[in-house]
Amino acid sequence: MMTPEPDGGFYTEHEAAAFILKFGRPNTKGKHDRWDFSGRHFFEKNCAATGLRMELAGFDGATGMITDANGKIALVSADGDVAASWSFKKILEHWSHKHAKAVYVPSKRQTDPKWQYAYGHKVRLAERTDALRLLRAFAVGSMYYDPSTKLEEASSPKPRHKKRSQFRVASKRITTLYETVELVEL
Repeated sequence: MMTPEPDGGFYTEHEAAAFILKFGRPNTKGKHDRWDFSGRHFFEKNCAATGLRMELAGFDGATGMITDANGKIALVSADGDVAASWSFKKILEHWSHKHAKAVYVPSKRQTDPKWQYAYGHKVRLAERTDALRLLRAFAVGSMYYDPSTKLEEASSPKPRHKKRSQFRVASKRITTLYETVELVEL
């Protein structure tokens, strides 16, 4: 799912370059003068790539209930500083609007000898989701935050950044998000 921009934390208080330089790392694939902010962030687990931990402030994972309407999904440093956060209000409005009905299409990617994609003939039609299903999916590890944000020409006076920020679900865990999921052959 495409993720809305964070609405709290260091991310909103500073420019993108400062955020990437603080929480990202130099590119590990030899791309000169590039920093990356990437890595899978799961609930209550430290992400080795960023050092951040995802928390659900105002949500009780054991009961699956919201305990604070002003809660948030937050990426938190080891020092307790909020790097980025999404208020429940913002993320749930986005979720309800964009994902009330969804189609999941299986795909495969091949990169050698060139980039190619293939799409499956069986799709999943998913319906009836809600805020609690989304937060519960984070709490049980079905959903995770998977950014791929980069800062190129990082040491120049005008570094360029590209944002790509997504919450993802493993294909086999889609049923945690929806009341009904139907497999349809095309």
